Amino acid sequence: MFDNIKKDFKLYKRWSHSGFWVMMVYRLGNWCKTIRFGLFRSLMTKIYWLCYHFISTLTAVHLPRDTKFGERFHLIHASSIIIHKKATFGDDVGIMHEVTIGSSGTYDAPKIGNGVFIAAGAKIVGDITIGDNCSIGANAVVVKDVPPNSLVVPQAVRIIENHQRKEWVPPSDKE
Repeated sequence: MFDNIKKDFKLYKRWSHSGFWVMMVYRLGNWCKTIRFGLFRSLMTKIYWLCYHFISTLTAVHLPRDTKFGERFHLIHASSIIIHKKATFGDDVGIMHEVTIGSSGTYDAPKIGNGVFIAAGAKIVGDITIGDNCSIGANAVVVKDVPPNSLVVPQAVRIIENHQRKEWVPPSDKE
């Protein structure tokens, strides 16, 4: 556990980075699963759950201890990130803020390859695979497999000219 925390500190470069604290709680949760003595394990697991709820409330990052990932997993802007507990990640994965990696109503979750960058607001949902060395663009919604060395971008914005907007009337307080 402590070797991983040293590696995390090297990656985040400062104690105050919220991603570092999320990773420390994740490491604590995995360490608790290795404790053999029942009473001590029970106590440490309770401490883990308190830390998990505190950090997830503070940062809005939900990184369950059952999630599997490789080396140098980097929460670049650790804020509003939801990760399914069965999601798996390769090495050198970077995740920006407001990202969701989850299931589509089943227990299956995405498998993210090595060297993947996931930009702000991206949603990766379902039993899909993101290949190695991919970039997922900001606000992209990914629901099917992505081959290696790909760039996924959301659909371009459409501008509808000469659109006549109906006048907006705020709701009445007298109702």
